[in-house]
Amino acid sequence: MLQYLALAAILFAIGIFGVLTRRNAVGILMSLELMFNAANINLVAFNKYIGAAGLTGQIFAIFVVVIAAAEAVVGLAIVLLLYRNWQGIDVDQMNIMKW
Repeated sequence: MLQYLALAAILFAIGIFGVLTRRNAVGILMSLELMFNAANINLVAFNKYIGAAGLTGQIFAIFVVVIAAAEAVVGLAIVLLLYRNWQGIDVDQMNIMKW
């Protein structure tokens, strides 16, 4: 179980690093997906080793995948609109959207 938790911690740390350092909106979305996948690994690992005989961890993981897919669709739609209007997807210029 320790290997799964270590893998999830490494993926989550890479995702946090990507969210905090990227200026590109697509890179930020990819880093968020890494963080969601790290959470999924934890859910499945804890269900296998600690949980009961049910499939609770896998069901929650599927729910997280569905939410991540919806987030990716909405995020990419926003990125495409930003690129169409300002010919760039630099997140430092997102304050232009205010008022």
